[in-house]
Amino acid sequence: MKKTIFLSKVLFIGLFIGFTGFSKLYATDYTISFTASGAATTISSVEVQNLTQSTNVIIPGGVPVNLTNTTAIPQLKYDDNKLKVYPNPVTDKANVSFYSEFGGNTDIVVFGIDGKSIVRYSKNLAIGINEFKLTLPKGFYGLHINQNGIAHYATVISQTNNETWIEFSDSEKTNSNAIQKIGNSSIAFAYKVGDNILFKGYSGDLCTIVTIKPPTKDTTVNFNFVECRDADGYNYPVVQIGTQTWMVENLKTTRYRNGDPILTATGSIPNDATSKYQWAYNADENNVAKYGRLYTWYAATDSRGIAPAGWHVPTDAEWTTLQNYLIANGYNYDGTTSGNKIAKALAATIDWNTDSGTGTPGNDLTKNNSSGFTALPGGYRYYGGAFYYVGSSGYWWCSTEYNSADTWCRNLYYYYDDLSRNYDSKSCGFSVRCLRDL
Repeated sequence: MKKTIFLSKVLFIGLFIGFTGFSKLYATDYTISFTASGAATTISSVEVQNLTQSTNVIIPGGVPVNLTNTTAIPQLKYDDNKLKVYPNPVTDKANVSFYSEFGGNTDIVVFGIDGKSIVRYSKNLAIGINEFKLTLPKGFYGLHINQNGIAHYATVISQTNNETWIEFSDSEKTNSNAIQKIGNSSIAFAYKVGDNILFKGYSGDLCTIVTIKPPTKDTTVNFNFVECRDADGYNYPVVQIGTQTWMVENLKTTRYRNGDPILTATGSIPNDATSKYQWAYNADENNVAKYGRLYTWYAATDSRGIAPAGWHVPTDAEWTTLQNYLIANGYNYDGTTSGNKIAKALAATIDWNTDSGTGTPGNDLTKNNSSGFTALPGGYRYYGGAFYYVGSSGYWWCSTEYNSADTWCRNLYYYYDDLSRNYDSKSCGFSVRCLRDL
C-alpha cells in the first residue's frame, strides 16, 4: 500500500556567483511518496526528523506536510523539553507536562496512526508549566500541542484499554470516542538547503529508517520493514546502509535465542569461555533503554545465539564493508571519498560529550548521524569490574578473533573523527550491534 505525503514549500536555493557576488533564489515544490515492502506493506506513521536543525514532526496517516524554509516559520521543536509525556509507554494514565512561554489559547490534538483525530481540545493556558492527564486505548498516537503558531509534538504508546480522556487538575475533562476524519489539515516542517533529513517509518512495532538530503524533484522513499526481535520480545528499529541492514539500537536482550538467561557478575572475571555475562552500564537498569547492554565477547558469540533470529554479530570484514561504503559515498564529515572520517555520520545527534575538534562526534552534534546508524556513547565494562566512558565513547564487538585472548572491535570517541578498529580482551563488556543475515 502506498501512502503519499505532500511536502509543498518554497525551496530557497542560494547560488553564489563568484565574479558578481550575486545570489539568486529559486522556488521548487515537490512531493515525497512513501511505500512499504518486506515484513509489512502498510505504513502506520512516519516521523520526519531534520537532523541538522534538531526538529521533527510525526505524520499520522496521510496528513500533508508543508516543507517550509526555517527563516519563514517557527521551527517544530524536536528536543526543546517543553512537552513531556511520562510514563511512556502508558500503562494507566499518562502525565503530560507542557511549558508555555506566552500563555493563551492552546489547541491540543491527539492523532491515531490512521491519520484521524481521536480528540481535539482548546484551552487557555497560563504562562509556565501546565499539566494534565491523558488516557488512551491501546495503540500508537501522536500528541500535537499548538500555541501561538508554534507546534510541539510527542509520540505516545498506550498499553491500556482505556477510553480517550484529557483531564486537567481543576476537574475539567474532555472525552471523545467518536473518530473524526481530518480534512485537508497540514503540518508545517522546516528545513534549509543541505540539511540531513531522516524518515522513520512505522508499521505496528516494526520500524525502518531512511536518510536523505532534501530532494530537488519528486521522490519515493521505500521502507523495507524487517523484524528484528530478540529473545525478550523487543523489536529493534533498523536502517539499510548500502547492501547491509543494521540494528539502529544496541542489543538489550537478557536471553539467548533458546531462552537461556545470560548471566551477570560482579567484580573481576577470568578471560576464558566461562565468562559469558551481560551488564547494564554501571549496574543501573535505567541505562538499558538508551544504551543497551554490555556483553563479554564469549556471551556475544555463544552458540545459543545472542542476536535475533535472522541476524548475527558482525565480523571484522562486515564492519569494514560498512566503513568502505560510507567513505566511498561521501559520508566523511568533509564530503571527501577517501580517508576514514565517518565518525559524525555514525554518531547520534544526542548524548555525546562536546569537543572543539573539526569533524568529531562531539563537535556540533546537529551535524551527526547522516547515515542513520545512531551510535551512542554507551561506554564499556573493564574485566576487573569498573565501568568507564559513558558519554564519551562507544565500543562494539566483532565476532572475529584477533588471538586467543583478544578480539577485533570498533570504537567511536567524541574527540576523534574516525571509526576506529582496535582489539581488546574478550572478557570486557562491550555493546553489540547486529547485522541482518544475507
